[in-house]
Amino acid sequence: MPIKVDKEKCTGCESCVAECPSEAISMTSDKAVVDVENCVDCGVCVDACPEEAIEMD
Repeated sequence: MPIKVDKEKCTGCESCVAECPSEAISMTSDKAVVDVENCVDCGVCVDACPEEAIEMD
């Protein structure tokens, strides 16, 4: 299941970056970006995002 970041909702708070156990999330232009090569689809970032900007397909 790929992770998607809604750039409109993302406020750049970096909560997801801190919580990602595989270090697959970085910030670009103050928005979260998921590295699909490192993402293990655990969903921790979905729960960590206070803006509900991250979802799993």
